[in-house]
Amino acid sequence: MALTSGRGRPAPGGSATISDVAGAAGVSRQTVSNVLNAPHRVRPGTRERVERVIAELGYHPNRVARSLRASSPGMVGYRIQPVATESVAGIHDRFLHALSEAGEAGDHHVLLFTAPDIQGESERCAHLWRTGAVSGVVLYDLAPHDPRPAQLAAAGVPFAAFGRTASRADRYSWVDVDNAAGTAAAVEHLVGAGHRRIGFLGWPEGSSVGDARARGWLAAMDSHGLLAASHRLDVRGPDTVSSGTRLMTELLDRPEPPTAVVAATDTLGVGAFQAVRDHGLRPGRDVALVGFDDTPAADAIGLSSLRQPIEAVGGLVMAGLFHCIASGGVAVSSRLLEPELIVRVSSAAG
Repeated sequence: MALTSGRGRPAPGGSATISDVAGAAGVSRQTVSNVLNAPHRVRPGTRERVERVIAELGYHPNRVARSLRASSPGMVGYRIQPVATESVAGIHDRFLHALSEAGEAGDHHVLLFTAPDIQGESERCAHLWRTGAVSGVVLYDLAPHDPRPAQLAAAGVPFAAFGRTASRADRYSWVDVDNAAGTAAAVEHLVGAGHRRIGFLGWPEGSSVGDARARGWLAAMDSHGLLAASHRLDVRGPDTVSSGTRLMTELLDRPEPPTAVVAATDTLGVGAFQAVRDHGLRPGRDVALVGFDDTPAADAIGLSSLRQPIEAVGGLVMAGLFHCIASGGVAVSSRLLEPELIVRVSSAAG
């Protein structure tokens, strides 16, 4: 990835990118592209200014890469995620499948690669783009202050994301699931069944998804005036089955345990399910449980859960990427989809 020093100026040892040229000339990347490929579309004064900056920075378009992208079916880069231990989640696999299907429908295929961390991912994406191996890339699981969108934009790499950052999300294309609406719907379901002490099993603070799911629980509880009745029933831990069992055991051992619990994931929910049984209680009859992600494990044990519209997410992310590629990085779109509550015996037993 090209390193820059100041607006639009490549750092010593770095190679100028189209974003460097655009920044130094005070124009968009699309305008730079037009100067290179369709100069008749650009006003003479602007064209001359851009051409002068191109010469000053020594910018050289990767014509070999452009030729490869134009003459063959496109490839979309995607970093394959490490396998999580003690997890029942299958969201990543479902998303990858949906992404692949949507890509093939648009004559693109997914090129999987690995990277040690998100910095390595950004560097790998920029390399794949510069060499013409991919037409664009897809990002997964963005953190609130994730640096990847800004890094890829600076490198001129077309991309779209599943998830969004806490700020500047209006500068790139993304699709996300309304996680707060999901946990709020779970609370509404449980309140409708007569529960008043409703606990929450969540992740430690700092995750976009985890924090949003916690906010949904908190807002719904507050709207019903139930926060006082559920004092200290919000507990957090790693997203593992054993953590879910430990956290639920902690809640059940309190003098006034919850009568219902919303878990931030099915992984935590499966652990909670086991803890309820270990206490000689019956999920759904003695303690109601709702998870999140609607995994095969949730279906197998009868755990109510929030189902993410992953197939729709995959299709929309790929569509956003296609628009980004076609517009030279100018097109920006955003979509927020709501999950669906799937009620099973863990929260609906009579």
